[in-house]
Amino acid sequence: MTQKTFLGFVRGKGRAGVRNKVLLLPIDRYSNQVAWQIGRIVADVTVFPCAGDMGRHAADRERLFTITSGMATNPNIYGVILIGVKPDFNYPEMRAERIIQRIRDSGRPVESIMINEAGGVGQSAQRGQIAARRMVRDASGQQRALVPLGQLALGIKCGVSDGTSGISGNPALGAAVDRLIAAGGAALFSETTEIIGAEHLLAKRALTPEVGETILKMAKRCEERALSVGEDIRSINPIPSNLKAGITTLEEKSLGSIIKGGSTPLAGALEYAAPIPGPGLYFMDGWMATNSLLLTLAATGCQIVILQAGGGDLPYDPPIPVINSGVAAPAFFMTGNPVFAHNTPIGIDFDSSGILSGAADVATTGERLLDTLIAAAEGRRTWGETLQYTEDLEIWFDGPFF
Repeated sequence: MTQKTFLGFVRGKGRAGVRNKVLLLPIDRYSNQVAWQIGRIVADVTVFPCAGDMGRHAADRERLFTITSGMATNPNIYGVILIGVKPDFNYPEMRAERIIQRIRDSGRPVESIMINEAGGVGQSAQRGQIAARRMVRDASGQQRALVPLGQLALGIKCGVSDGTSGISGNPALGAAVDRLIAAGGAALFSETTEIIGAEHLLAKRALTPEVGETILKMAKRCEERALSVGEDIRSINPIPSNLKAGITTLEEKSLGSIIKGGSTPLAGALEYAAPIPGPGLYFMDGWMATNSLLLTLAATGCQIVILQAGGGDLPYDPPIPVINSGVAAPAFFMTGNPVFAHNTPIGIDFDSSGILSGAADVATTGERLLDTLIAAAEGRRTWGETLQYTEDLEIWFDGPFF
């Protein structure tokens, strides 16, 4: 049986971290350059560049706050250096004091640098690198401790689906998810475009009628959004790579996709980027873009984010996008496609294709996958973490942009 504990970094509040990072957090586009300058000098820091709040409507500004502050309070973040132009520069939703308060409420150390108060970009970068070096040194003094496995939360997504996704890839992931949740942990999966046609099955698994109704409403809302701009979601999804791999309809793709959530009852249906409220299995309304979802899953509080790849058209080395969610949570790549696994020996963290050949069963593979994820939680680097790979980070905004 899988161990029921792992070695993690204990936080003052919330789940334990599986990494112990110092985050450089610009809160406007003007401050991104300062963060990058600090990041080029100081070791062991990570940067979450800001998409900017200017020109966005109030709901999108609130969404930006949710993701920005969520990234700053991910369990893997030890402390934060926040960078802005001046305290009252942003719209109210993205004001420095509001973000700082959420970070402080989480029990993390936070220092703020305002460019205008520091005397400009150069002086801000100098002040920031001193503050960051101090915080990195403090973080390095923290030791891992044994914590219950129930403190682990996984963010899961599938991508570039093919025939193996629903047979050997997603079932193995679902089996691991069931085991984690049985131990008191949490898992969050997303992609509203890829529950359409199977949303009624998810609704039947809901713990309450309200959760089931929300799932159905999210699927309907997704289709209506596409129709509002003259698109039929069922004609643009499956994507070309899915079609070339043999998937014929969105319903077929969705039936394979939802298996990654295992068989556990659905505890909740969350809006985009909403924090995970507790243990159990959750669905989050979200777009299909991998860059958007891996990023957002980290912002909800997931300590590891997983991409279960069918393969197909993905490059072999590395399997793009290796963004490590770029910031707070390591990205863990797995596949049930034996050809893709063979061609990507230093990019795939777990191969479940033995299910396809009959060499292994789903239950045993799921147990082995969870053991591999625990090893990653305890510090073993994922392949994506071994690269300095730059990928644009995308937030799913509703628009319009003014």
